[in-house]
Amino acid sequence: MRGFAHHIDLTVTDPWASAPFYDTVLGYMGYRRWSEDEHGIDWEHATSPDRLPTIGIFKAKGPNAARQHDRYSPGLHHIAWIAESREDVDGLYRLLVENEALVLDPPTDYPEYGDGYYALMFADPDGLKLEFVYEPR
Repeated sequence: MRGFAHHIDLTVTDPWASAPFYDTVLGYMGYRRWSEDEHGIDWEHATSPDRLPTIGIFKAKGPNAARQHDRYSPGLHHIAWIAESREDVDGLYRLLVENEALVLDPPTDYPEYGDGYYALMFADPDGLKLEFVYEPR
C-alpha cells in the first residue's frame, strides 16, 4: 500500500455548515462520520479494513481564511474519488441535484482522459472542486 492516501484534510469556511454536504457525498461513497471536535470533522471509510483514507474538514484560519478558493492558484485543484460504475456516478449526480449542490459538469464521457472515463464534477459549499469518476480497469 505504499503511496496510498492515508488522509485528506480540507479547510472550509465553516465545517458545521459544510457537514451536511459532506455527510451526503461521503456517505454515498461509503464513509461515515467518526470524529468531531471544536476544530472540525473527520469521516472514515466504513468498508475499508483499516478505515482509510479518512477525509477531514477543518475551519480555515489566518489572514486568508475568508478568501474564495481559487483552484488555479498554487494549492489544491480538485479531488477525485473512484466510482464502481457509470450508474454509481449517475446516482451521486441525482443525489447532488436533489440536495441542490453545485454541479459543475453533469456526468459526461471524457475520452481525452482515458478509455471509458466517465465523471461528474461538483463543488462543495466553499467552491472546492470535487470529482466522482468511473474508469473501466
